[in-house]
Amino acid sequence: MSVVDVVVVGAGFAGLGMAGALHRAGRDDVVIIERAGDVGGTWRDNTYPGVACDVPAHLYSYAAHPHAGWSRTFAEGHEIQQYLRDVAAGVGERIRLHTPLVGAEWDADTSVWHIDTGAEVLQARSLVLACGRLTEPHVPAIDGLESFAGPLFHSARWDHDVDLAGKRVAVVGTGASAVQLVPELARRAAHVTLFQRTPAWIVPRGGGEIPAAERERLAENPGALARLRAELYTEGEARFASRSGDVAASTAARDTALAHLHAQVADPALREALTPDYAFGCKRVLLSDAFYPAVASGRVTLEPSALDRVDGSMLTAASGRQHEADVLVLATGFASTQQPYADLVRGEDGTLAEHWSEGMTSFGSTVVAGFPNLFVLNGPNASLGHNSAVLMIEEQAAYVVRALAERDRRPDRVLRVRPAAEAAYTDEIAAAAASTPWMTGGCRNWYVDERSGRLTLLWPGTVQAFHERLTGTDGSEFEPAHTPVRG
Repeated sequence: MSVVDVVVVGAGFAGLGMAGALHRAGRDDVVIIERAGDVGGTWRDNTYPGVACDVPAHLYSYAAHPHAGWSRTFAEGHEIQQYLRDVAAGVGERIRLHTPLVGAEWDADTSVWHIDTGAEVLQARSLVLACGRLTEPHVPAIDGLESFAGPLFHSARWDHDVDLAGKRVAVVGTGASAVQLVPELARRAAHVTLFQRTPAWIVPRGGGEIPAAERERLAENPGALARLRAELYTEGEARFASRSGDVAASTAARDTALAHLHAQVADPALREALTPDYAFGCKRVLLSDAFYPAVASGRVTLEPSALDRVDGSMLTAASGRQHEADVLVLATGFASTQQPYADLVRGEDGTLAEHWSEGMTSFGSTVVAGFPNLFVLNGPNASLGHNSAVLMIEEQAAYVVRALAERDRRPDRVLRVRPAAEAAYTDEIAAAAASTPWMTGGCRNWYVDERSGRLTLLWPGTVQAFHERLTGTDGSEFEPAHTPVRG
């Protein structure tokens, strides 16, 4: 059986970004496996009404694949999906659709990864997990949920066969998906009941359609498109201060959010129910100009407590109040801190899930001790709360390319992360995060692993700081090379 140089798992933003970086480095001995029948990851799976990105489209795209034709400041899901399809066309036959990761195991005798897809076992010198962090919907344990009498589905698995006209629709959750979804449901359904466990900080979204003339100008002037991307990057980096606890910046941002709430919700009692009681930035800050007007329209009933129990069509909140619904939508997020693929990957001493039993750890947010020649994109401490996640993917992909060059210089062609390097990086993250709202802001968020209380998803710094951290590595994060014994 031939050995592939690199197998990449996943054909979303991370996987396609990795494939592109490898191609530009002259590395085309690559196979990308994707469990679904199309590329796109998050933007393939999330098709709920109103789905769109909350990062400006010209920055939520690859630097190597600028796109002048975005129709809106914040691109809708279908347009992002098409963009990724266009990017994937350049990867060609290296993508294998309908090819899931069933298991992966490091073979110490041959120094290769065995990747089981169910139909075949691939062998690769290096394995890149680009599986995404928001792939498996989280379904909360709600008493009697299975008894619900009507259509029941998660927002990331939208059932387009369900006609919402004239229906009473209940939505559980007020996170990023719900904030986009609820205004659309309010226009379509007879009535919407929204179960809110915790209100979110919401700031104005702005933006809108990009005029055709502006799109033509950007297409004809690549320099202008590059300058626009640079401006958006700088604006995003500036937001880090308000998200990470800078007193002046977070106070100003909090005031903006409260003014936005007061301008759009006249009822004092409703405003109070929608006002967070935790620090700005502790949870993901949301962007919307439509959510508050929808909630205040009379077409939405805000239930300011969690859904506690389901009995047929009767939904009982933690407050004890009861609401009837014909359709139930769970906008309840994803399995994020405990990644589903971790159980499938076995290194030198056990699985990733076992290694991460107290929360994800790594060096450089990309490589993990005990898992030679393995790279993880969008995994431990690689998310952002202030700027485009694509920027982080690009930095990680560049690090992987450099690491592979280091691998090829070694006689054994094996990179083993020093446990001490991983521990030091984990301590570095903890120290940087200790005083931030993510740790001290008085909320529960999906950035922190409840098993250890550590910040395991967010990078507690700017994109520039991440760039400097990764480009500043010198290979000393890896064990010294071993010379193979020749018989």
